[in-house]
Amino acid sequence: MTRKDGRAADEMRKVQVTLGFSKFAEGSCLIEVGDTMVLCNASVEERVPPHVTDGGWVTAEYSMLPRANRERSKRDISKLKLSARSAEIQRLIGRSLRCAVDLPALGTRTITIDCDVLQGDGGTRTASVTGGFLALALACRKLVAEGKLEKLPIRTMISGVSAGIVRNETMLDLCYEEDSRALVDFNCIMTAEGDLVELQATGEGRPFSAEEQRKLLALCRKGNALLTQIQRRCLGDLE
Repeated sequence: MTRKDGRAADEMRKVQVTLGFSKFAEGSCLIEVGDTMVLCNASVEERVPPHVTDGGWVTAEYSMLPRANRERSKRDISKLKLSARSAEIQRLIGRSLRCAVDLPALGTRTITIDCDVLQGDGGTRTASVTGGFLALALACRKLVAEGKLEKLPIRTMISGVSAGIVRNETMLDLCYEEDSRALVDFNCIMTAEGDLVELQATGEGRPFSAEEQRKLLALCRKGNALLTQIQRRCLGDLE
């Protein structure tokens, strides 16, 4: 099957990262994956939520601008509640990024990652994880530079990518048109070492076999390896 943009089935879209995109955030980046664009800002507060009794905390918020998609969507604030989709995605981002951090070493502080989708063309949640990690790492690096931390509390890099089955063919990094027609949707968050942080797999169009899951996971492993290379180029040594 020929993909709309001419990519091979196992090929990622072009990924571009602009570090320090926001002037005031402790860490920020604009990540572009194909036509998907997400602004990720990391903010540091010298306090933790009441439920945190040992060390720091990392959390996330996720939102799409009204015209991030093909038709205008209402802002969550206009509906007086967070949409179920946004709530589920921001919990995923927060869980994933906490896996990257030695929370006791962070001290009694909270880092909030705001992921705002400027343009959505598939893979916004995984782009948010990948860009969110970069913003998080930059914020931690600033804390070290200011003498508030002795060393970076980063345990590993974290990235995410999507895959799916479209017209019975496994594909990596689905754009919106592919994602909307996918029989199986597969999101994978991994560490730089290739260990799994979270899998989201849904057979809305049809059930999928263990062998198909293996193929999807192999595609995601390839995509996340490329994303880790990009993160390393952006951040350099995290020791």
